[in-house]
Amino acid sequence: MRFFRLPLAFVCLLDLSNAALIRHTGMRGSSVRATPSTLAMKLADNGILGVGIIGAGRIGLVHLEALSQCESANAVIISNPTVSKAEAAAAKYKVSEFSGDAMEVINHPDVEAVWICSPSQFHADQIKACAAQGKHVFCEKPIATDLPETIEAINRCNEAGIKLMTALQRRFDPNFKRVKVAIENGEVGETVQIKLCSRDPAPPPFEYVKGGGGIFKDMAVHDLDMARFLMGCEPVEIMASGSCNIDKSINVLPGPEAFDTATVLMRFENGKEAMIDVCRQAPYGYDQRAEVLGQKAMIMTDNTYPNTARIFSADFTGNADMPYDFFMSRYKEAYVQETLAFVNCLVKDEPAPCSGEDGLIALVMAIAAGMSAEERRWVKFSELAPQLCALSSDLGVSSLTPEECAVELTSETGALNFAQLGGSLDFASSTKKAADKTRNALASLFGGFNKD
Repeated sequence: MRFFRLPLAFVCLLDLSNAALIRHTGMRGSSVRATPSTLAMKLADNGILGVGIIGAGRIGLVHLEALSQCESANAVIISNPTVSKAEAAAAKYKVSEFSGDAMEVINHPDVEAVWICSPSQFHADQIKACAAQGKHVFCEKPIATDLPETIEAINRCNEAGIKLMTALQRRFDPNFKRVKVAIENGEVGETVQIKLCSRDPAPPPFEYVKGGGGIFKDMAVHDLDMARFLMGCEPVEIMASGSCNIDKSINVLPGPEAFDTATVLMRFENGKEAMIDVCRQAPYGYDQRAEVLGQKAMIMTDNTYPNTARIFSADFTGNADMPYDFFMSRYKEAYVQETLAFVNCLVKDEPAPCSGEDGLIALVMAIAAGMSAEERRWVKFSELAPQLCALSSDLGVSSLTPEECAVELTSETGALNFAQLGGSLDFASSTKKAADKTRNALASLFGGFNKD
């Protein structure tokens, strides 16, 4: 295998005889794992964090651009299966090395943290490979394409003592962030209720929707996470409903995949509720708004426009242009801020601002929403505990009985103790056969998970 330095004439051979081979073909990695005692990372001891990027697509370039503007990070190498894309990105952003192989990023001696911006189906294997090499991980949503792989990837990172950040970028959007600050600073007083709206400019292609797990997993997951983020505590129960009003072709798909419109009501530990409406089409552009009513005041966000120009005429008063109609434009600043936030937490050795567990919780909320919509009833999050625990106990994954496991996972308020979820379902410590059986059973129960 080869990697390239700019200019292209410099070609070096890498000795990867001891490395797991995980390319975009989806090959499984080595079973060798790092532990906190074996890590030999310098963690930016010279003040500059060495970063590698996997993926030179749209989102990879957004993060690479942010890294190129960060004084405390240095992009060392970028990879992409189509190596010409990696080469072009390296030339544009003055990255010294590029490759067609993700493992050359992960194994690079000067890389301390890896930004995973590859297709969703490769995330879990690449995260586990990073953990084995003691490299911190920034991973685009989702961590994995199903619940078992998500838990396994998080466990590997915890065992290795490395930081894992899930890229739930809306938390870093200046608009939503300002709402969170207003809540924390008491500007609105005690929260009474939260409303979130999420509408895309146009429905995605049929093939995107098919097999993606439905509107709660591939779209509303961001809003479910934002509701939890703003409320500041865990959800207890959820009611969701869905319908098909835009693209009738998806009516043939199963469960929530047949929905292009949905409404969610979620109740939290503090007794407060959040309301969410999502739709795959808004003819006026990308519609992303939040509203928090407090006992002292109300705060809300508006949509983001390319400019602030407004027209005043005899028959129209309003913005001169439509809101952004592409998520990369709408959340460009959020992508930059989440990148800078992870660099900062690594340089200062602070907790990841949006952890792997946050990504796991978002997925569990989406699963519960789907159950509610299909069964047309309130679903308590505690209902998921016995199902998960019974499977883990039957297959020898957890040392706890199903009853003990369910107690560990359920708090007094009725919310799931998500911190225990990964530990109780520690696939990494089970035999491969048992882990594979568990993964298949859970995948059948909970379904897949599409990318953004």
